[in-house]
Amino acid sequence: MRPVDKFAFEAPAEIYSSGGTRTRKGPMSYRRFPSSAEAIRFAVEELPQIMQRGTVMEVGDDRFEFADIRALYDSEDYPLPRDGNADIGSTD
Repeated sequence: MRPVDKFAFEAPAEIYSSGGTRTRKGPMSYRRFPSSAEAIRFAVEELPQIMQRGTVMEVGDDRFEFADIRALYDSEDYPLPRDGNADIGSTD
């Protein structure tokens, strides 16, 4: 995981998600967000848990797997309000 203090939550981001299995080809979902904070919120709070496993966020040239996305969401530096039910998809 990259240091959070160097992460730009305001940078545009893209989310790619699939059914979570790498062995089977299936439909891939793509969404673009004006800020990585919004992309992180979408991945943690709105994606079904089965899709979270196959989710990758791209911010510029950097790629983040779901565990990294979750860590950014849980960090003290995350700038948006959190949904109280988002702990359901936690990777603890």
